Amino acid sequence: MLFAEESQYVNGDSTAMSQKLNLLSFSGNMRILHTTWFAFFISFMVWFNHAPLMSVIREVFDLSNQEVSVLLILNVALTIPARIIVGMMVDSYGPRRMFSGILIVSGFLCLFFAWAQTFQQLALARFLLGFVGAGFVVGIRMIGEWFPARQTGFAQGIYGGWGNFGSAASAIILPSLALWLGGEDGWRYALTITAIIATAYGIFYYFSVTDTPKGSTYFKPKKVGGMEVTSKGDLVLYLLMSMPIYAALALLVWKLSPSGMAWLNQQTSYIAYASILAVYLYQALQIYKVNKDIFNKPVPDLFRYKFKQVAILDLAYMVTFGSELALVSMLPLFYVDQFALSPVTAGLLAAIYPVMNLIARPGGGVLSDKIGRKRSLTLLFTGITVTFFILGQVNPNWAVPLVVLCTILCGLFAKGGSGAVYAMVPLIQRRMTGQVAGMVGAYGNVGGLTFLTVLSFVSPQVFFMVIGATAGLVLLLMLLFLQEPKGQTAEVLEDGTVQLIDVT
Repeated sequence: MLFAEESQYVNGDSTAMSQKLNLLSFSGNMRILHTTWFAFFISFMVWFNHAPLMSVIREVFDLSNQEVSVLLILNVALTIPARIIVGMMVDSYGPRRMFSGILIVSGFLCLFFAWAQTFQQLALARFLLGFVGAGFVVGIRMIGEWFPARQTGFAQGIYGGWGNFGSAASAIILPSLALWLGGEDGWRYALTITAIIATAYGIFYYFSVTDTPKGSTYFKPKKVGGMEVTSKGDLVLYLLMSMPIYAALALLVWKLSPSGMAWLNQQTSYIAYASILAVYLYQALQIYKVNKDIFNKPVPDLFRYKFKQVAILDLAYMVTFGSELALVSMLPLFYVDQFALSPVTAGLLAAIYPVMNLIARPGGGVLSDKIGRKRSLTLLFTGITVTFFILGQVNPNWAVPLVVLCTILCGLFAKGGSGAVYAMVPLIQRRMTGQVAGMVGAYGNVGGLTFLTVLSFVSPQVFFMVIGATAGLVLLLMLLFLQEPKGQTAEVLEDGTVQLIDVT
């Protein structure tokens, strides 16, 4: 085989590699970064636009606490399989088409939620809106195509951190916007505005970006249906790591079944369980078909990677983004119920937590670029463990500013951890970046769903302690098994030429 170094931005172009990142620039790869993080920003604004208005929605529909919990859980449920599916699709069809389509569809789904007339309609709309959370995966592949390895931590941090601010924007803007619009339907009009923005920007994004820099190759998976692994042991680990994704969906069904909230009857619950099992078995079969060749011939060393890297990143993101999903969903009501604050004040204080994404997630990416992927993750996870244990000591006698300070510290470490996780994701295997990002992202939602389910059974204090204990366990696994990416990975062009891609 012939060998070639990559060209252009991520492909080793010396001019592009020597350039420093200028956030004030709106040309070249920086234009792609800005247009893409804003697409993610809008997707998150739509995905979490219900949280700051939940107290109003609860009153309008006369919802019980359990029904509120159902809406919060449903909001993150569909995102779990959606991120897996979208990860496969973005590797095959490209991020420009995928992100545009997700934004346009989410606009219509948001209108459905905004004008729902019954709790059942609210629940269905919220479940379907979980689809928009898969947009995050698309941007990871886009940014990975446009930035070299030595800048990927910072670029992915900006993308994830500034995009995540969409949930904070909803918390800050929507309650006041609903009051300004006034009337019984003020909250509906506020949600409708976010739907219009999503649809309009989806159209704009399609005509404003390209999947790769000019002259660069968009590598696609050799096979579709599952991630390619390079050893028999990795295949077993892949199948095992796929199980919690479907187990989380089964947990949701159990929560809604007669054993939990009795929102589903027993027959429907059994059908849902059987469907989840069938989908997992089908996916396991597809994974085997994609990887069956490893039983007949070994994969050359040049093309090998260790799936345990993906597995640890899965668990890490389960903690970092899972805790963020849970806290973004529960903090507004936490402030209302624990400290008797008004919905507007509670929304503003709760928004401080996701606001930390603006600096913490890029900071985690920069830290990863500077001191290494493994070292940055272990440092940040130590902070996550300690700060969530501290937050677990909060009670109504605490001063509100002190509680807010605790959430800020948790946010700095957790969101920095998310930045460090995705600083490493694009360095594992280029052609499967979407699938790796999709699986890691799905675990973030597994964490969110699991933590929110825990919250429905325990006090907020115990909920915080559970997150801290989980972070401590993942930290131990990192110390024992995570390896620093080094050297180069290889991809094969259509003409048989092997391109080497720097990951250091």
